[in-house]
Amino acid sequence: MHKDPSRIKVVVATDCGSTTTKAILIECVDGVYRQTHRAEAPTTVEAPFADVTLGVTNAVTELQELSGRRLVNDDGTIVRRASPEATEGCDVYISTSSAGGGLQMMVAGVVKEMTAESAKRAALGAGAIVMDTIASNDRRRPHEQVQRIRELRPDMVLISGGTDGGDTKKVTELAELIAPAKPRPRFGGEYSLPIIFAGNRDARPAIERTFAGGGFDLKVVDNLRPTLEREHLGPARETIHDVFLEHVMAHAPGYDRLISWADAPIMPTPGAVGDILQAIAKGRGINVVGVDIGGATTDVFSVFDGSFNRTVSANLGMSYSISNVCAEAGMENVLRWVHLDMDERELRNRVKNKMIRPTTIPQTHEALVFEQAVSREALRLAYVQHKAFATELKGVQQQRTVGDAFSQQEGGRSLVSGMKLDLLVASGGVLSHAPRMEQTAAMLIDAFEPEGFTELAKDSIFMMPHLGVLATVHERAAMEVFERDCLVMLGTCIAPAGTAVAGKPVMRWSARWDGGSAEGTLMAQEMKLLRIGERAQVEVVPERGFDVGAGPGVAVKREVRGGSVGLILDGRGRALSVPGGAEGRRLVAAWAKALELHPD
Repeated sequence: MHKDPSRIKVVVATDCGSTTTKAILIECVDGVYRQTHRAEAPTTVEAPFADVTLGVTNAVTELQELSGRRLVNDDGTIVRRASPEATEGCDVYISTSSAGGGLQMMVAGVVKEMTAESAKRAALGAGAIVMDTIASNDRRRPHEQVQRIRELRPDMVLISGGTDGGDTKKVTELAELIAPAKPRPRFGGEYSLPIIFAGNRDARPAIERTFAGGGFDLKVVDNLRPTLEREHLGPARETIHDVFLEHVMAHAPGYDRLISWADAPIMPTPGAVGDILQAIAKGRGINVVGVDIGGATTDVFSVFDGSFNRTVSANLGMSYSISNVCAEAGMENVLRWVHLDMDERELRNRVKNKMIRPTTIPQTHEALVFEQAVSREALRLAYVQHKAFATELKGVQQQRTVGDAFSQQEGGRSLVSGMKLDLLVASGGVLSHAPRMEQTAAMLIDAFEPEGFTELAKDSIFMMPHLGVLATVHERAAMEVFERDCLVMLGTCIAPAGTAVAGKPVMRWSARWDGGSAEGTLMAQEMKLLRIGERAQVEVVPERGFDVGAGPGVAVKREVRGGSVGLILDGRGRALSVPGGAEGRRLVAAWAKALELHPD
């Protein structure tokens, strides 16, 4: 679509999720773009309706009733404005989708730690769920790999391998493994399975011969790793989006109609979230981490120094996957966040009940405390997985000192840094719908352990997917709505990095804001909350061995944002350590009281 952005004043955007279809109305009010109304309706991609546009029409009809603006024609289609003065219809209709299981892919690469990982990064960044990664060195024998390829029913396959001009044999062997296995797609016999080849350009003729005929639709794009030192994910990601639209969406019930309605390509929901976070990071020149915690999975997105990564922790969630969280973290790690006396057997029953009835929400104070304890561990584990994946390119010879050799992680240093993180954004039920904003802020700080100065925010109504696709047609509108209506500013966390020793000071601080000021010394294991309104001027002098961003012991003066919670001073040190038993319960209770998590 090539509509002049200056003529776009009214936008309808939908996000077709697996259970609900969410619609929002964005209007230009007094020269500024605002989200004015929102609505939702059940998604109708499954039987008996089997037509996604019914749910879209229902959601937009509710939007029409709320706004008093006619948005739906008698045949269910979206009304367009006839002229800039018209009071009916919208200028643009856009949509994202994760209905019907979203986008599911298999990726393959010659070397698991190098080209296969680049292929996985490209697929995840495009909004896919990666079902499996096949590699020449993944320790499975060829017949086991063939069996696995046959079992999966992916929407498409991405193959990478070899640097341009290098050896073609290994990547051709990989293709020769996949083609005879004939992986069947989810959408049945008439569907030609899309194969995207993003490997050594010299291997293209052999790859084309391998997939000629036999129910495949081959797309050849630029190499993901043209050289060892360079990763080039853009062309593969764009092709994944195109193929998603042409093949996957076209075969899902009703999507052909939805595609014909939309004024921009329909994007996978997580891909759109990644796009808006990248736009924000670039626009404000900051480093961002975003998290979306669901019932079955937790997505983590990060943009550090312009490098974007996304991971899907498919076994970490708050309902369907809650027992996985407790098993992987260990019940003692969950219970370290609980300041109440709770019977472990009763808690294990709670976990099983949540799996049986995944849509239930906590009905008692104890149930809420326990659920938020589980969420801290789910988020922590998902972030650990993300940091392990978002690394510098592996296989690259780097000049290193002897010190680096000991500090660098095996196979590439993580790009994600707690000290360089500027903004942490929360979304997903347990974070977005916590009864108190302070609880959301505390869950973020405990799970992600930000260092130095970090702004905390939450997505008010999971509007990020809508804004990600809007950014492709009108970036200014997307940014204005993101800042004004999407993000709820929680506040700022100041956390000195260093080892906290009980009874010792961590930093001296002073803060001035409209209508107040305060100063003091923050002790080890202490947390403090200051209600500072919108903004405050802060000076922090860390003790020797503690760093708040300028180096150990170096003072920092800066303006901070307060938001709905305020300024949180965290003297627990990094890495964060919470003792078990009575001492741990006493500390967690003191932190909960300091942050006003559970006022009587």
